[in-house]
Amino acid sequence: MGLTHVTTTVQNLMKSGIPYEAEFLVDTGAIDCLVSADELKKAGVQVEGNDTYELANGELVEYPFGFGRVSFMGDETVTRIIFGPPESEPLIGVVTLESMGIGVDPVSRTLKRMSAKPLK
Repeated sequence: MGLTHVTTTVQNLMKSGIPYEAEFLVDTGAIDCLVSADELKKAGVQVEGNDTYELANGELVEYPFGFGRVSFMGDETVTRIIFGPPESEPLIGVVTLESMGIGVDPVSRTLKRMSAKPLK
């Protein structure tokens, strides 16, 4: 499958300060979102803890994370965001997609809103 990007805005929980907006890579293999630590700090997102993540090459790394408001496609959710290395490509993880009721069409590589969010 090819790459899918979406223009996304990240703000702190209070919606204060200057939001961060960029083209995010939609990564259905990632659980959480990732943005460079510098950009998250500018947006006023606070570090809440640290967690261990497995990179695509199998390497285990520890990164700080926080919670922020993520919005795209006319919707918004609060989600965990990893404070990534400088100049990291911003990623949207699968938890954010699912909490917004959005899936990826594998044929067209476009984002599609689900008709309903499953509760079963």
